[in-house]
Amino acid sequence: MTRPVTRQTSFLAALALAIACALPGVDTRAQSEPQAGGEDFAFIAPLATETLLLDAARVDGRVVVVGDHGIILVSADDGETWVQSRVPTRSMLTGVWFHDAQTGWAVGHDAVILKTTDGGANWRIVNFQPDLLLPLFDVWFSGADKGIAVGPYGFTLATSDGGETWEESPLQAVAFAAEGAPAEEEVVEEDEEEGEFWEEDFEGGGDFHLNKITASDGRLFIAAEAGNIYRSDDAGDNWYSMTTPYGGSFFSALSLDGGDLLAFGLRGNVFRSADGGETWRQVETPVQTTLTEGTQLDDGTVVIVGMSGTILISEDGGDSFRLVQREDRKALTSVIGRKDGGLIVFGEAGLDPMSRDELS
Repeated sequence: MTRPVTRQTSFLAALALAIACALPGVDTRAQSEPQAGGEDFAFIAPLATETLLLDAARVDGRVVVVGDHGIILVSADDGETWVQSRVPTRSMLTGVWFHDAQTGWAVGHDAVILKTTDGGANWRIVNFQPDLLLPLFDVWFSGADKGIAVGPYGFTLATSDGGETWEESPLQAVAFAAEGAPAEEEVVEEDEEEGEFWEEDFEGGGDFHLNKITASDGRLFIAAEAGNIYRSDDAGDNWYSMTTPYGGSFFSALSLDGGDLLAFGLRGNVFRSADGGETWRQVETPVQTTLTEGTQLDDGTVVIVGMSGTILISEDGGDSFRLVQREDRKALTSVIGRKDGGLIVFGEAGLDPMSRDELS
């Protein structure tokens, strides 16, 4: 199967492709060590913490972040110091997930999937399909064995052996009915519903981009374009298509304490559901910039980041937000909390720890 990517595959991927070559930190003149199969290892970059970084995971005080040119950085001290990992690809990496402190997976362009069993210090390729011309955007595991990876045009891969082998498994969903009775079946890769899911109209039907996987209150959600949210109640075996009041792209979703869910994306739009995605209400925000990722700190503070250095802060559990604007206006793509109450933001300019005082 070959499906050339002819439209923008996701905001983050488009952003990455547009600015990757202009960012510091990667010496393209450096020599790399080839691995079996002809792939090259990522360059060890002295300024890797200042290059484009797209997603991060935190487990047991260890932070792992992935980004451009196959760069993976690991911090064992909650973001104080960073070490670049040995990574057998230079493909852009867009998503990372850890099952425990030792076992994790990362995904990215060329449908690459990497696995680590030593906390992120070393990685090996378990899937690589450059001929597909498709990236993967995110990855999630229900345990040590069963996982899914998602990408553009409804493209999904599934594994049941800890990520050692992957098979394409198109996401199929039925429209959710409040009484639990399924309605007409929807196959994502054949859906031609139109919607406002980019800054310009999309011409032609096609498969919706699956941008982010989020676990919430025992359920699994996929934030997708054209106002689509998909929900699974059985760890990804079956999916519902949830009705939302929005026609633009959702780039991520955030599970809150208590089980509520925030979904957000284009033009500063944030929506909240208190019933597993069955109904949604819009949450007002002070911005119209695209929102990319969020987290909830240990004290309950909700943080959502986005383009133009946008940091939205909520002290009331996500019911209202105020803006903290970074002076450099660089795009932010991910955020995680720290044990000291601060946070680390990631994006176009690399990574930056922020104290709690800087959020005031």
